Amino acid sequence: MKERIEKIIVEALEDINDDLESEALENPTAETRLFGDGGALDSLALVSVITDIEEAVHEEFDKHITIADEKAMSMKHSPFSTVGTLTDYVESLLNAS
Repeated sequence: MKERIEKIIVEALEDINDDLESEALENPTAETRLFGDGGALDSLALVSVITDIEEAVHEEFDKHITIADEKAMSMKHSPFSTVGTLTDYVESLLNAS
């Protein structure tokens, strides 16, 4: 499941990078910084990526999740820091639903 989630996230990043043209997003990996210090995304781009991921997760797993919720915003370590942290967070949401 984790590999499928990471693939969804990477594809969403590649799609938005068509507009952003960020070197950091040319070949995203689990370590790619997304948001915050050194992150490749601003808040608007992050919202767009999250929306794309939520839609793709619904198509792939037939489950509705909300990634940017109160739980995510109150976590000590942001799930939006890297591709890896976001993958882990999405996986936890899917396992909980």
